[in-house]
Amino acid sequence: MENQMTLAWAIIFFLAVAPVHGQYYSRTVKAGPRVEKITRLHFFFHDIRSGKNATAIPIASPNTTQDPPTYGTLYAMDDPLTMESEPTSTLIGNSQGLYLDLSRERTQFTAIIYADFAFTTGRFNGSSFSLFSRFSAADAPSTIREMAIVGGRGAFRMATGFALLRVTWSNTMGDAIVEFNVTLYHY
Repeated sequence: MENQMTLAWAIIFFLAVAPVHGQYYSRTVKAGPRVEKITRLHFFFHDIRSGKNATAIPIASPNTTQDPPTYGTLYAMDDPLTMESEPTSTLIGNSQGLYLDLSRERTQFTAIIYADFAFTTGRFNGSSFSLFSRFSAADAPSTIREMAIVGGRGAFRMATGFALLRVTWSNTMGDAIVEFNVTLYHY
């Protein structure tokens, strides 16, 4: 029994003091000069919250008596991106993400939006950029709103920039078609 205890303590000791050989390999190299690119994109975003083919659905709502609940509601979205404002125009990608309704006023829509805008055709097929910003529809529908671009992948790797949005159509059900003019700075 004493030999087993000695063996156990010896194993614990050697495991505790043994050098770690499984560390990851790391080497810092000086980056060469990078050429920053600017890409400008124009497309339409279709956010449909009503009907059988809704592209944005509520996934969490506060426990309130408000009917329907809006303030504090979290939506998941998978919205199509098209070349023109008509829903039947050429599909170029989709926007997937979340938005949280922040307005206590039922007549206006204000949200924090996180979305990944992925392109599935054309020159930027397989690339996407990420938007994370506040959106307010409190102003007139034709007002141009600005949102922040915080990242990207593929052709838009390390993207920053901004998106200028203009609502081109909306209804009382929360459906909207939004025109996007995006300026991306990337490498």
